[in-house]
Amino acid sequence: MIQDKLNHTPQEIFDKQFKIDTRGYRIKEVDQYLDEIIEDMETLIEHNKKLEKEKEEYLTEIMNLKQELRNVKMSIDIAKGESSEVTNMDILRRISNLEKMVYGKDE
Repeated sequence: MIQDKLNHTPQEIFDKQFKIDTRGYRIKEVDQYLDEIIEDMETLIEHNKKLEKEKEEYLTEIMNLKQELRNVKMSIDIAKGESSEVTNMDILRRISNLEKMVYGKDE
């Protein structure tokens, strides 16, 4: 996950203490800016967690759909096999009927 690749967590940013120098930055501005960065990081982390959860749901759905597709293909293959048997039976019946008509045999 992306959180593992981040250098700092929101809490680490919040806890960071800077050394005060006579010619340093305004502490209030730095704190305000860091607060904004913390909010952004928290938002990104939450968004990433949501996306990870969605990804897992989609992967599960894909696996289910693949299994369903396999089942449908198997059903189609079975149906094709049955339809060819019916067709063969129909052909045999027709041949039998034609033989009866040509040879005049009644069985």
